[in-house]
Amino acid sequence: MVLAASLLSANVGLVVWFTVVFLALLLILRKYAWGPITSALSEREETIATSMNRAEEALAESRRIQESNAQIRREAEQDAQRLLREAREEAQNLRDQQVQRTREEIAGLREQAQEEIERDKERALQTLRSEVVDLAILAAEKVLQENLDASRQHALVDRFIDELGTEAGPQASSYQA
Repeated sequence: MVLAASLLSANVGLVVWFTVVFLALLLILRKYAWGPITSALSEREETIATSMNRAEEALAESRRIQESNAQIRREAEQDAQRLLREAREEAQNLRDQQVQRTREEIAGLREQAQEEIERDKERALQTLRSEVVDLAILAAEKVLQENLDASRQHALVDRFIDELGTEAGPQASSYQA
């Protein structure tokens, strides 16, 4: 029991040595452990703060880029709408020009047809005149071959002139017009 009693009795020397060793351990830990641990924690805290700042800056930058992209997209859509509108206007202008050219060609063809009709009409009138002249010559030959008296010659010539007037009259008047 002496052993048990010595364990339970307070030994001042042991308490002092425990205190000295504990304080020395605290000083050693403070110098070699707490300093590096606290500096490592401070560095880690600074690294985390720097990373957070960079993340916030990156987030702000991504928002600016997103707004810029939205603005660029809106401008591109406006440009596309403008180009589409210009293309439609150009197509309409080309269509109008083509319609105008077609109308001009039709007018030219009508004019050519009218000129052709006038030439044909002139040829027909020339042919008719030539036939009338031939008929007049034949009539004159008949008159000369027959010895007619003056009244009969006048009646024959008047009748021939009347026939000429009715046959060539409408054509001659359309020719003059």
